[in-house]
Amino acid sequence: MSDQSRDLKDTVFLPKTAFPMKAGLPQKEPGIEARWREIDLYAKLREARSGREKFILHDGPPYANGDMHIGHALNHILKDTVCRTQNLMGKDAPYVPGWDCHGLPIEWKVEEKYRKKKLNKDEVPAKEFRAECRAYAQQWVDTQREQLKRLGIMGDWDNPYLTMDFQAEATIVAELMKFAEAGNLYRGSKPIMWSPVEKTALAEAEVEYEDLTDSPQIDVAFEIVESAVPELVGAHAVIWTTTPWTIPVNQALAYGADVEYHLIRVDVADRFIQPDEYDSANWSVHGHYLVAKELNGTFFGRMPSELQGTSEAKIVWKGKGSDLAGTIAKHPMADRFPDSEFYNKPRPFLEGDFVTTESGTGLVHMSPDHGEDDFELCKANGINPVFAVMDDGRYRDDWEWLGADDKDADGKERRRAVINKPFNAPDGPICSDLREAGALLSASADYAHSYPHSWRSKAKVIYRCTPQWFVPMDKDLADGGTLRSRAMSEIERVEFIPEKGQNRIGSMVEGRPDWVLSRQRAWGVPITLFVKPDGTYLQDPEVNARVVAAVTEEGVDAWDEARKAEFLGDAHNAQDYEMVTDILDVWFDSGCTHAFVLESGRWPDLQWPANLYLEGSDQHRGWFQSSLLQSCATRGRAPYDQVLTHGFTMDKAGKKMSKSLGNTVSPLKVMEQYGADIVRLWALSVDFTEDHRIGDEILKGVGDQYRRLRNTFRYLLGALDGFIGDMSDAGEIPELELYVLSLLSELDGKLRKAADEYDFNTYTRLLVDFCNEDLSAFFFDIRKDTLYCDGPDSTTRNAYRTVLDLLFHALVRYAAPVLVFTAEEVWQTRYPEDGEQAGSVHLLEWPSVPAVPADREKWSKLRALRERVTEAIEPLRREKTIRSSNEAVVTVPANAVPDGVSDKQLAELFITGAVTRGQGDDVIVTKSTDSKCGRCWRLLPDVPEDGALCGRCDSVVSAMDAAE
Repeated sequence: MSDQSRDLKDTVFLPKTAFPMKAGLPQKEPGIEARWREIDLYAKLREARSGREKFILHDGPPYANGDMHIGHALNHILKDTVCRTQNLMGKDAPYVPGWDCHGLPIEWKVEEKYRKKKLNKDEVPAKEFRAECRAYAQQWVDTQREQLKRLGIMGDWDNPYLTMDFQAEATIVAELMKFAEAGNLYRGSKPIMWSPVEKTALAEAEVEYEDLTDSPQIDVAFEIVESAVPELVGAHAVIWTTTPWTIPVNQALAYGADVEYHLIRVDVADRFIQPDEYDSANWSVHGHYLVAKELNGTFFGRMPSELQGTSEAKIVWKGKGSDLAGTIAKHPMADRFPDSEFYNKPRPFLEGDFVTTESGTGLVHMSPDHGEDDFELCKANGINPVFAVMDDGRYRDDWEWLGADDKDADGKERRRAVINKPFNAPDGPICSDLREAGALLSASADYAHSYPHSWRSKAKVIYRCTPQWFVPMDKDLADGGTLRSRAMSEIERVEFIPEKGQNRIGSMVEGRPDWVLSRQRAWGVPITLFVKPDGTYLQDPEVNARVVAAVTEEGVDAWDEARKAEFLGDAHNAQDYEMVTDILDVWFDSGCTHAFVLESGRWPDLQWPANLYLEGSDQHRGWFQSSLLQSCATRGRAPYDQVLTHGFTMDKAGKKMSKSLGNTVSPLKVMEQYGADIVRLWALSVDFTEDHRIGDEILKGVGDQYRRLRNTFRYLLGALDGFIGDMSDAGEIPELELYVLSLLSELDGKLRKAADEYDFNTYTRLLVDFCNEDLSAFFFDIRKDTLYCDGPDSTTRNAYRTVLDLLFHALVRYAAPVLVFTAEEVWQTRYPEDGEQAGSVHLLEWPSVPAVPADREKWSKLRALRERVTEAIEPLRREKTIRSSNEAVVTVPANAVPDGVSDKQLAELFITGAVTRGQGDDVIVTKSTDSKCGRCWRLLPDVPEDGALCGRCDSVVSAMDAAE
């Protein structure tokens, strides 16, 4: 019998660990990241995976402009997790980060410095200006690189790719030359998205749409002067438009061949209505209006109230649009400019298959300078654009509509940017002229619609016809098909995650116009073409090779007029050619990254094509698409086999983040407060394939999840203090341990599947739930008594610790791609650096988990019964009838207990004093009358009095006393 007077605390095997419960991540993580740099962890991982199956995620280049935002954080955490899980599963998954460095946003920022100093950027030598752009981009590359490293993103940070590297710029030029030599470039004039503020063409991906409620809408009357339908001559065809500024360059009217039209007579004194006769505006009323039958009501609804539903309105003629063939109208401003050749040309009626009766009047005014449909229809009928609007969005100084009398103070207002409200408004100069000409039927500024804006300047954009360089989408390629058909075929082949991405990009490619490659800026890769006066360009591989070589040595500055003769060589006369001064669309730059990153050999760990591209869903119209088109044109296939897209991060209320709303969340500040692992856990806990949320309360919830995972590791480290062994030393494994091992095996399979499918939301949830529900709340809870109070030679305790060791090695690996800093801290706590043993959890591979059979149905019943017992005990605990479940005696339904389970085993599972079986269906709880063991605190029949020892504890303490 042991000495009952001794201090029993020293006889209990409590867990021991230096791993703190309080994480202190903001203070601890930088030191861990510094150690990774010191040991060159990325290089060690590449060496360890050398020769394995490759997995290539090609990094889509973020823009080198500004601090990392929450979108950067989510995006790079996902990429990092992909690469880490693939490396964990034994593949060689390198990660080379990159940056997009050319383009308007950087140029715009550099220009701002000049504007603040009231200097003109155009007066600065081009090379000097580009050098400032290059330095600006490099500054932000360096800043973002350190911020991303702080997130625990592992990659080749010392050797990233930059689109402004000379080698990259040369590769982009070489890729452009592939298009040129194959004849897949052309210079043409057609309407494209144009930013008057930035004075350049824009790609669709550079445009965002904003809902407006105060746009103008006007109805304009065009007098019909010739028609095969006699009733139409002298009548007025009515068009409706939300862009009054396009009326001065109207050249035709379009109708729908199958649309039914009515000529309506309206008798209101048959005269011009004076301004004071209607409160709303100055209106003109003519005798006969031609509009689509289905739109009569809405047309008259926009007219003054006196004309709405007038009983005097009569239908004079009915007919199909096809009856309007050959009809001719005159421009409303023809009488104002009687000597103008442009305004006095006939305005023909043209059949347009795009004309609908969804809105307007069923007749569409055609301005080939400012609309895609307008341009194509007019071009097909021999009508050319007139290029009346300049690059700053104002009409040309010599444009006829201004007139000699408009060059005074009033002329300044007329020449404001055409989309500005003072110019484009119902009371602006255009509407005033139309009103004076008797052609304005209605005008208001209350039209609600979605309007395109530049995502950089936030200013409205226009469609403007200018000479640009294009890649044709529907030209036959030398080796079959068109670029569009080839791209559509690849979209069918590539796996899109989620699947809806396939339809999204497919619909965009299916209907997109030719690719506009040219931009009218300075900071970018030049369109290195030599062009003859007739618009044809030189296709000479030797000339192209000289240009590529020069750019390789000097970068984009090599494209200089002074080197024109040098590039052309003796075979060509320099005077016969013009050097193109436009630069390339930056989407072409980024669309070429697969060429100079995966194929160049500069990063020998990489290979082409990539397994995966991963970006936000907006890149279906951006990088995914430009890469697809560029690669399909030059290599016949997409540069990727899978595309994974994520949604956008909203604030806690589900609203889009905006600096003006003050609802943005900075990942830098979150890391300062919580740590990078919390940001990572948040990013991998949300359903990132959809739009998702972040906020203080959400982050607090993520913090709770983190603490549960951390406490799981803390328990494992403490319970395994001093443990050395493996399954071969475990002896007979109890049923509970076998069951938990079977759960681990099931978890292992699910996590592998989730990692393979990039389903990190499921991956993280499975891991958290296993640690919380299967381990902490179940397995650890049940076996605490065995761990603390069984003797060192206990078979059950040894088996338990053996299973804990296996759990530790599995869980720390599973957690490593998610909690990169914490997993390393856990690993280093158990296996600190010691000479040859120095290492990292991130060099490990996926654990080997044994497939252990267990009676899962039996254990499901036992766990369900355990929950019922816990629920039945809780009211007595709240009432303080009992203080812990050890004081409870529980009677359970006999039919709820699986065969082969003893009452003693049930008491261990339920952590109660005793268990009996009853015939009823209820769980009954009473307070035990047994005495409490002074060591294990269990209430047992073999404890003679409170504080004395139970048989097990007495044996353990006696053995310890004897050993001393």
